[in-house]
Amino acid sequence: MTDTKIAYEDFEVGGTIEFGPRAVPADEMIDFATRYDPQPMHLDQAAGETSLLGGLAASGLFTASIFMRMMCDGYLLNSTSQGSPGLDYVNFRRPLMAGDTVRGRTTVLAKRESASRPGLGFVSVKHELFNQNDELVCEMANTGMFLMRNGGAAA
Repeated sequence: MTDTKIAYEDFEVGGTIEFGPRAVPADEMIDFATRYDPQPMHLDQAAGETSLLGGLAASGLFTASIFMRMMCDGYLLNSTSQGSPGLDYVNFRRPLMAGDTVRGRTTVLAKRESASRPGLGFVSVKHELFNQNDELVCEMANTGMFLMRNGGAAA
C-alpha cells in the first residue's frame, strides 16, 4: 500500500466526494432485469408506461448496483477500504429511467478509530445519486472500514 491511496486519515467529517457522470442505457437495465428482477416495468417500455413508474425503469437493485460501481470507480478502488459490515438504509426516491445520466456524492458524517483493531478506522457516510435534472434518485448510508497510514502509528 502506498500513501497515495485514500486512507482513514483523509476523510473529514462534512467532506464530500463527487463522482460520475454515467449514462444509463436501456439495454443494461433490461439485461439486469432479465437476469435478476424480471418484472414487466423493468423489461418493457409499454409495460413501464402503464405502471406507476411511467416508463421503462430500472430495478432498485440495478440502481444500487450501478451506484456501487460508480463509488468504486470514483474513489473506493483507490483507497484502503476493507469493506463494510452492511448498509444502514437504502431509499429509492424516484425511479432511475432508461437514458438517464447520473452522478453521485458521498458525504462523511462521522469517523472513529477502532477500539479493538489498531490501524483500522470506521467512516460513516451518506451516499446520494442524482439524475441529469439534479433530482435525488437514491440515497444510502453505511459505515466503511479503512486502514490507517503506517498501521495507525504516529508518522
